[in-house]
Amino acid sequence: MVAALEKKARSRPIRVLVAKPGLDGHDRGAKVVAAALRDAGMEVIYTGLHQTPDMIATAAVQEDVDVVGLSILSGAHMTLFPRVRALLTEAGRPDILLTGGGIIPEEDAAALEQLGVGRLFGPGTPTGDLISYIEQWAATHLKD
Repeated sequence: MVAALEKKARSRPIRVLVAKPGLDGHDRGAKVVAAALRDAGMEVIYTGLHQTPDMIATAAVQEDVDVVGLSILSGAHMTLFPRVRALLTEAGRPDILLTGGGIIPEEDAAALEQLGVGRLFGPGTPTGDLISYIEQWAATHLKD
């Protein structure tokens, strides 16, 4: 409770777009994450299944989000994360945090970080870890 009282109140909620790119039809984890972020006070837009990188980047810009979270279980993370990052940059929004999760080997996560992707989370990660990561990022990157 004390930690909650110590949190600085933001003038607006953190806006997060949760997306499920590609052909992977398993979205239970993405829905759990979306609900947890919402319950933590963030504004969440869930785009649903089978989104293309173009659709995700367009929605992120149109919705003026702070964070894009991709859920990828298909093994296409080395294609999808860089493409979304490039499209966000091309759209003039390199400031958007691109994060996400799925089954991503450590060496791939390190390579994606070098391309401007934030921390990635594997199966079984407590949602509190993701919430803390986004809140800490927002504290240093977003203006109130």
